[in-house]
Amino acid sequence: MSRQMLSALGVHENALSDEEKTFMDQNGYLNLGRLLNDDEVQAIRDHLAGLMQEEGENAGSELLDSKHIRHPKEAGADRLADLVNKGAIFDRFYTHPRVLAAVAHVLGPDLQLSSLNYRAAKPGMGLQKLHADWHEAVKPGEYKVCNSIWLLDDFTPENGATRIVPGTHLKGNLPDAEMPDPMERHPQEILIEAPAGTVVIFNSHTWHGGTTNRTLAPRRAIHSYFCRGDQPQQIDQARYIRAETRERLGTAGIWVLGVERRKTAENPF
Repeated sequence: MSRQMLSALGVHENALSDEEKTFMDQNGYLNLGRLLNDDEVQAIRDHLAGLMQEEGENAGSELLDSKHIRHPKEAGADRLADLVNKGAIFDRFYTHPRVLAAVAHVLGPDLQLSSLNYRAAKPGMGLQKLHADWHEAVKPGEYKVCNSIWLLDDFTPENGATRIVPGTHLKGNLPDAEMPDPMERHPQEILIEAPAGTVVIFNSHTWHGGTTNRTLAPRRAIHSYFCRGDQPQQIDQARYIRAETRERLGTAGIWVLGVERRKTAENPF
């Protein structure tokens, strides 16, 4: 069933090259290039700005952490959550064949969207400690989560580009266990430097974090975050899904959300 649904969304054996798969396996991330053109990026920015104004203090209130606990808002960034239900303009973020192919390469075909969120690092802020997007270390190959960053601004050393430590998904350990201070720079870390419209996939067990935005403008991105089908979602898609979302998505799109798989399960949140 999983492979059938992925195929219906355009995911095929050659969606990623052998070189791309090998790079992902070795480094824990993969730059897929520009999947959005300039006009698409601007339309998404405009829609997000409208949502930020509309939601105000409630922006991002649906968001939970990796332990499924609701925490205070991140002071250094603007947030929006549950974008699945906030416009068809966001559908591509969790149905794009190249993105799904890369996620399936990490997690296997039984995957589901965990959350679709917006994060904009504010001027002078945005620094995060190096972390993995899972609350405990996992053995190499037993991966639970995989993320994608859709760049809505150019990512540069000046505006808080995400840092990543290649290969750390193979350690089976978390930064806190190895680094005296995960807020500090890691000697092997690199910055994701790329133009707006680029999508970068990363195995979420690879150590990563935001850096300080030293410009006068926010550094904007959307994260489509996936988990294995047997894991709890960051946002319970069955709980939040709206009638209009269900109507516009086909069977395969609903499958990616995990709604049918979870609709009879007890809500874990």
